[in-house]
Amino acid sequence: MTIQVGDHLPQVTFRVSGPDGPQAKTTDDLFKGRRVVLIGVPGAFTPACHRNHLPGYVTNREAILARGIDAIAVTSVNDVFVLNAWQQQSGAEGIEFLADGNAEFAKATGLEMDGTGFGLGTRSQRYAMLVDDGVVRVLNVEDTPSKAEISGAEALLKVI
Repeated sequence: MTIQVGDHLPQVTFRVSGPDGPQAKTTDDLFKGRRVVLIGVPGAFTPACHRNHLPGYVTNREAILARGIDAIAVTSVNDVFVLNAWQQQSGAEGIEFLADGNAEFAKATGLEMDGTGFGLGTRSQRYAMLVDDGVVRVLNVEDTPSKAEISGAEALLKVI
């Protein structure tokens, strides 16, 4: 079943890049007591993610944070090393990158996508959500994975 507005995020462990290498961070570590915009993407460096989705959040980072948001985070079914490289190449400092390498979060939220037809395996759907203290307050899931319209930064700014 897909997560809905009003639901608590499931408890999983992400991997994030830290000063001494990869670190484990739980859902509570990342979302408890914070207002976080979380975007889910099918894959780092994939065309729509790299050229259309993430750049809007990089460009609009300050405008989003000015709305009382504590952090912007992006998650993908990629390993922490790929996400770290993507963050650096995208100039996305100040945005948190959460590796969901085994698709545990994507599956637990019901937001996984079957990308086997494209040689991608299990991936995350494309979405944007506002999470307040671990509770989903806004959830915009794209119908088509190659589009970043209702999950884009400009669309989210209109509802937060």
